[in-house]
Amino acid sequence: MSPKRKPTNKNFNNLSRFVLIGGMTLVVVGLLLTLAIFWPIVTNELIYQWQSKTTGLSTKQQVHDTQPMDSTFGIVIPKIRANAAVIPNVDPYDAKAYQQALTRGVAHARGSVYPGRIGNVFIFSHSSVDFYKALQYNSVFYLLDKLDTNDEILLYFNSEKFTYRVIEKKLVEPSTVFYLTEKTKDKLVTLMTCWPPGTTFKRLIVRGILQEP
Repeated sequence: MSPKRKPTNKNFNNLSRFVLIGGMTLVVVGLLLTLAIFWPIVTNELIYQWQSKTTGLSTKQQVHDTQPMDSTFGIVIPKIRANAAVIPNVDPYDAKAYQQALTRGVAHARGSVYPGRIGNVFIFSHSSVDFYKALQYNSVFYLLDKLDTNDEILLYFNSEKFTYRVIEKKLVEPSTVFYLTEKTKDKLVTLMTCWPPGTTFKRLIVRGILQEP
């Protein structure tokens, strides 16, 4: 019976090369996937920073001169160049319903009032629980944290424009539903998104009050 042949250096080198190439491929694929998921966050942040430093028309003026995505029901936030259709009367407790709505814009919560009326206009844009869906569901409000007191939120409803000014910004727990169900004698708008972007850890709340003519 002949002795077993010992592995040659050539075979060992081929195996090492295969493992190295496979490992590098997985790393590259992982990096590309991460970049694809969070590309809207990166690009929105870079554009915001660049526009903040450019001369000429301010970002605020540029967006004021821009037509809303949907004058029937739309939202424009000048400071962060957000411009989206608002899908009305969306059930905030029905994931299938609001995720479908959020592929077309941001969602107006069922039961909340419409722009210009006494009460709370509740508009939200969720991230999905799956990271890879962040790209699809949350890009409109990625820069919502940039808003400060007195920044404008412009709502359009039935071709009429309503100007709200920010009065509050805070992080809350996902279980906090006060802002969705509260009763008020003021004319408010509440914007909500998951935070940090692409996660469901917290909720970022931004509130504004209507500026009467």
